[in-house]
Amino acid sequence: MSAVQGLFAMPRLVLTHLFGSVAGLAWVSGSGFAADAQDSGILRDVVVVTGTRSEALQSQSPLATAVLDREEIQQIGAHHVSEALNRLPGVNLHRGNGAEHLTAIRSPVLTGSQGAGSFLYLEDGVPLRAAGFANINGLFEAADSLAGRIEVVRGPGSAAYGSNALHGLVNVLTPEPETAGRTVSLEAGSYGRAGLRASLGGDTRFGSGWLGLGLRHEDGWRDDAALDRRVLQARLDGRSGQTDWSLRVSAVDLEQETATFVNGFRAYEDEGASRRNADPEAFRNAYALRAALHLERPLSETLSAQTVLFARSNDMQFRMHFLPSEALEDSGHDSVGIQSALVWTLDRSVIRLGVDADLTEGVLSEIQTRPTLGPFVQGVHYDYEVSARTLASFLMAERQVTPRLRLDAGVRWEGTRYDYANAAPDGVVGRYLRLPDRQDSFDTLAPHAGWIYTVNDVVSVFGRAARGVRAPQTAELYRLQPGQSVEGIEPETLDSLESGIRLNSTSGRYRVELTGYVMRKDNVILRDADGLTVTGAKTRHHGVELEAGVSLTDQIRLQGAVSWAVHEYDFNGGASAGSEQIRKGARIDTAPEWLSNLRLIWDATDRLRFETEWVHVGEYFADAGNTALYDGHDLLHVRAAVEVRDNLSVYLAARNVLDERYAERADFAFGQYRYFPGEPLTLNLGVRYGF
Repeated sequence: MSAVQGLFAMPRLVLTHLFGSVAGLAWVSGSGFAADAQDSGILRDVVVVTGTRSEALQSQSPLATAVLDREEIQQIGAHHVSEALNRLPGVNLHRGNGAEHLTAIRSPVLTGSQGAGSFLYLEDGVPLRAAGFANINGLFEAADSLAGRIEVVRGPGSAAYGSNALHGLVNVLTPEPETAGRTVSLEAGSYGRAGLRASLGGDTRFGSGWLGLGLRHEDGWRDDAALDRRVLQARLDGRSGQTDWSLRVSAVDLEQETATFVNGFRAYEDEGASRRNADPEAFRNAYALRAALHLERPLSETLSAQTVLFARSNDMQFRMHFLPSEALEDSGHDSVGIQSALVWTLDRSVIRLGVDADLTEGVLSEIQTRPTLGPFVQGVHYDYEVSARTLASFLMAERQVTPRLRLDAGVRWEGTRYDYANAAPDGVVGRYLRLPDRQDSFDTLAPHAGWIYTVNDVVSVFGRAARGVRAPQTAELYRLQPGQSVEGIEPETLDSLESGIRLNSTSGRYRVELTGYVMRKDNVILRDADGLTVTGAKTRHHGVELEAGVSLTDQIRLQGAVSWAVHEYDFNGGASAGSEQIRKGARIDTAPEWLSNLRLIWDATDRLRFETEWVHVGEYFADAGNTALYDGHDLLHVRAAVEVRDNLSVYLAARNVLDERYAERADFAFGQYRYFPGEPLTLNLGVRYGF
């Protein structure tokens, strides 16, 4: 056992007992809304931190950043992270079963290792996973239900972030103890849903502290699809001498029975077929432990040092129900690392010089227990370990050139080394190639430059050019098939140009952001329909995004987002089947051209609020050959909340109130349509108490 692995040698039983011991605490997240009713007609500029790791006004950054604040997160009361994030422009999370999801941010809904490695998921600016060990369902390891704020950057990130900050970043921020409050909420709903969220913030003898707890259970609306998810977070902020420090700890535990695809053209329209689970033995169990110590200290009047020391442990087991093998995968990794930066704050400039490092030990095994089925052979497919070392340095600068014009630029170099050790016999077994021990190294360089020009108190325009990069995932390098080779697999690059305009009413009555972008990806690594790794592929992307909010009256607000995008292949190749052959200029599958979300919020009184939400997903192709089509769908959700008395609220949510038959995800694979059917009408009732 390595030193890194030894640091995290914590049995799953201990984690389970930890959650059990705190489950009885009556500290639950959520707060009444009446306290904010006097400001309900005001749409304020917000502070964001993701772009530079430091606070900045959203309106003064050339990054396309969308924000969900704590109040909105609590009002949504999401059963799945997609309910919250799909409100944002350019974002389209496909909901799988249970807590699973596939992500799209200025992209198609990406699958496999490409889907895992194209988005960077963060907690307080620290990646949830090591870059080469990303999880395609990465957000089920985030504490989104307890978040103080969620920031989503669309397009490549800044030089502060490296591999996987390609199509976008999601940064889940913990609440600040001083403003977290002390609240409790309990809820129950359709299909055996029950939840508890808890928050306790305040002063302690050691500093300002916060403790959050989230528990969720579902019986599942489909057969054999129960879910249990437990989240525990703690934060302690203090000051020692001139050093501000913040210690943050998170633990997430997931146990779910997984309902698989339903097969057949428009099978989601059949309620009986939609409820059936063809593989009742499918499951997914996962846990994640994270700790981070944030430090900031002034070194002079103009110079400060920022440091984050972090450690993480991730473990996951699941049945690969989406493949004929239905193999069992067991994977995990343990990491320690550091993020550091020196920040010079000058008269009209800010300069950041940083060094980041990450040391990770990872393992993966894939074992098929069912009898051999053609090339899907019974027994061990893969069994290996990977030691990963990542070192990065970056330089960023901002300059207020004139009172109206602000420029920023940056560049990041990152070096990644993998030491791979195979624990199974080398060679070919069925359709699986097990490589001998080897070492692989990759270097990437990611520059960016942007500008923002303030026309007047209301209007500003901005633009940005950036390159996003990602080193190959370990699974892309070491889970190959016969005839394939690691040679030729290079880091992916995405080059992006974007420009936009922002309107911010001085009275706070409206806010509008309109952005257009074009992007090109090279050295794309993807799995085709034959399961083969395709390297050196190219894709093109362009689109327009609108996010807007307007206060129609002091009590009524209209908010929403609309996205139009085209995502195309820029090469010829792919699988042997005609329906899956890739042609240059063809649309990439699972990439709807239109996405929109519109919400009408009515504060009927200081104590009564209603929200109606309309969700539109346009049609999209379900296969690479553009022969299979999903028609898209429209959904209507309604939420209401009433403050019965001070600090006591009751809330109701009705999802899919028109009881539409739709698909959360449509796919065409192995010669047939397959879908994750969407839930019918569901009701949820909750009570929230603050003390």
